[in-house]
Amino acid sequence: MNPALIPVTLDELTVLSQRASTVIERLRERVFAPGTQKQLELVFNVRTAAEMVGRSEKAIRDYEADGRLPAPKKDEVTGRRNGYSLADVNRMRKLFGTMPHRAPEDPPLVLAVQNFKGGVGKSTMVVHLAQYFALKGYRVCVIDCDSQASSTAVFGLNPDVDVHEDEDTLYPFLQHGGPKTLHYALRATYWPGIAIIPANLGLYDAEYEFAARMARDPAFILDRLREGVMSIADQFDIILLDPPPALGMLSLSVLRAANALLIPAPPNNIDFASTAHFLKMMEATLSELARHGGAREYSFVKILTSKMDDQKSAHQAIKRMMDAVFPQDMLNAVLKDSAEIDNAAANLMTVYELTGAATRTETHKRCRAYLDAVGREVELLARKTWPSHHPNLRKEGLL
Repeated sequence: MNPALIPVTLDELTVLSQRASTVIERLRERVFAPGTQKQLELVFNVRTAAEMVGRSEKAIRDYEADGRLPAPKKDEVTGRRNGYSLADVNRMRKLFGTMPHRAPEDPPLVLAVQNFKGGVGKSTMVVHLAQYFALKGYRVCVIDCDSQASSTAVFGLNPDVDVHEDEDTLYPFLQHGGPKTLHYALRATYWPGIAIIPANLGLYDAEYEFAARMARDPAFILDRLREGVMSIADQFDIILLDPPPALGMLSLSVLRAANALLIPAPPNNIDFASTAHFLKMMEATLSELARHGGAREYSFVKILTSKMDDQKSAHQAIKRMMDAVFPQDMLNAVLKDSAEIDNAAANLMTVYELTGAATRTETHKRCRAYLDAVGREVELLARKTWPSHHPNLRKEGLL
């Protein structure tokens, strides 16, 4: 006969929490070693740089020969050119006039990667999209609205050490009498072209405060983030919002601040049902929010099939159902389930910043192709929202 279970006390839960914190601390100590700073080690040969810039290799060589561009440094041992950094590529784009920025009169794309369920690939998509756009030369801002701070950590900031809730996150701005703009919280990252507003656990407490104030001042609570986004929008082409995986005040604020939505949805029964519930809740929520501050419209709302495993017949069946139910609303690109993303995430990295032998495997190449396909499709949607890009889109046969 089994003995009766012994109740777990609050003190024992505290010990459990402390042990979990110790594990997280050790993992972060391995990644965020004292005195180190995350750096981007990507380099591109002249052929890749020419493709990225949209000019010929000869044009780049000519600019180097006449001094308008600095030539890459050479390896002291081999004498070979070291290649070009992303900052070098962007310098070329500026000289050749091929930066893809929106015109000042175009609206910035404020894209929320939103789903109220956790584990669907939300933060994964935010950081990879940010880096995809940066590689293309766009000006990108990531606003981490999630107290778990996954995006913050991937961009090289330890949420427990490098981020202070009263100075560095959204928290001060969301208070009455807080800063007038979000400029105070913007941080450059080691990725040229990407800035971040980081998060930490302090945002979790903010949820309760905002909920308590909602009845007294709904317009302030719901529209404050949107006002903050607009206060920095002139500096960026694309602003990516990473909201919490739950229906709360910050998630509602994100829905109000965004002008486009991307909804990651793995093709399994539980996650697809959660996505259907999310869409129903979003419809009801936005209808209710419209009563407090006007209707909200989006440039586009797209569903992304994430974590797709072609080897699972159930995934294939649900994907077919998703395509049938949402024929106009699905992204054509699919983000396949890949160990490459998981392995990079274990070191708080992305697939885009891996270098060396790791990038020459077929697994990496396939995963990179999936991510690029998603990025290209979202990029096209973004460009369609910018009237200044329409003439080129017509020339390219994309509009």
